[in-house]
Amino acid sequence: MTLITLVRHGQTDWNLEGRIQGSTDIPLNDTGRAQARDAARRLAGTPFDHVYASPLSRARETAEIIASELGLPAPLITVGMREHEFGDAEGMLWDQYVERFRARREEVPGAETVPALTARALASLDRIALAARRRSAPRVESVLICTHGGVIRALLEHVSGGTLPAPGERLGNGSVHRFAMDGGGLRLLDTAAV
Repeated sequence: MTLITLVRHGQTDWNLEGRIQGSTDIPLNDTGRAQARDAARRLAGTPFDHVYASPLSRARETAEIIASELGLPAPLITVGMREHEFGDAEGMLWDQYVERFRARREEVPGAETVPALTARALASLDRIALAARRRSAPRVESVLICTHGGVIRALLEHVSGGTLPAPGERLGNGSVHRFAMDGGGLRLLDTAAV
């Protein structure tokens, strides 16, 4: 079994403005860096064998801060845990997105579907868990992954059959979500939104 702790990256200026980031590479702001340090304090005492991060700088820097604070090696990059690609909606304010696409029930040109995002994230977790089993079988290995709200939301929906997160619930920057992965797939252990 592999214990997986997912942490949403810290705040960016686009988060603060309510803009859709998607795969646009927006860096952390000072509040985001403080949120990463706070997440590290909340995770202190939890043993981690490895730290991973999405390749986008906001998640990578969050992982670097947490790893440094906890005395862990630098994060490994896992491309499959990058944020949901929003296509033409990237850079829009959420209100503009809702008005333009959701209200009209239109597909967003160039956007990744939620099932494709879920499949991509699960495949990445499978690779991480397989590598963990090869390194530490039969011992349980614990990994920390800094990723994005869309990825965490898709995985929560997947493991809960669509009951989590609650409709309209925002996943806070720096929020922590714990899962386990084994032969039976992925299951939720705990979620502690900030």
